[in-house]
Amino acid sequence: MLNIILIAVAALVVAVILVKLVEKLPKLKPFLIIVLWVLIGFFGYQTYMSIYEPIQFNKIKNERYLQVIESLKDIRDSQLAHKQVTGKFAGKFDDLIKFIDTAQFTITQRRDSSIIDKEMTKRYGVDTYKDIVIIDTLGFVPVKDSLFKGQDTYKNMMNVPVGKPGAKFEMQAGFIMQNKLNIPVFEAKVKKDVILYDQNKDLLVQENQVVSVDGVNGDALKVGSMEEVNTTGNWPKTYGANE
Repeated sequence: MLNIILIAVAALVVAVILVKLVEKLPKLKPFLIIVLWVLIGFFGYQTYMSIYEPIQFNKIKNERYLQVIESLKDIRDSQLAHKQVTGKFAGKFDDLIKFIDTAQFTITQRRDSSIIDKEMTKRYGVDTYKDIVIIDTLGFVPVKDSLFKGQDTYKNMMNVPVGKPGAKFEMQAGFIMQNKLNIPVFEAKVKKDVILYDQNKDLLVQENQVVSVDGVNGDALKVGSMEEVNTTGNWPKTYGANE
């Protein structure tokens, strides 16, 4: 909007100057008319671009964000599987990929049962029972089959799918203290500057400063956090589930 206002003001100023010149230099009127038409075309183009560029920027941004978010979801699912099996998150993509290649989920079945409570039976002289839970192991299923249906796309999960060629996701993992417990955490992210590296720089600066309920706040797309127990993504649900 500010660009449109500036263009309109500039066009008005130039028009006034040209009118004054025509009044003072009538012999130059044909030449000044040509100049006026050229300037009308120039300012018209600038006005069009000031409207078109943000629309195109948002279109490209949304398309790329959706692809990046799908990759972040794959990273999160893999990390949650790693934590389920090992009790912690992976700090390196090589370790995470190796885990997916080799690890298995244990399939269990939970059932209720009861057994004689020896202590209570001895105390009261009659058979006394207590309830217990029995967990049976039914089998195992490879993690990669469970998460990726036999495909090997996870081997490239470190690569940012769009934006700057050759870009990688940043990822780290560790523990934070909460209620006197060491709780595992992880974070994976990529800067918006990487995703939109070839787009209008002014619009990219604005995007990095977004604070909105329907936008991606901050200067990066990310999932998880190294500062709190959180495995959600920072994108709004208009881009898909972030949990």
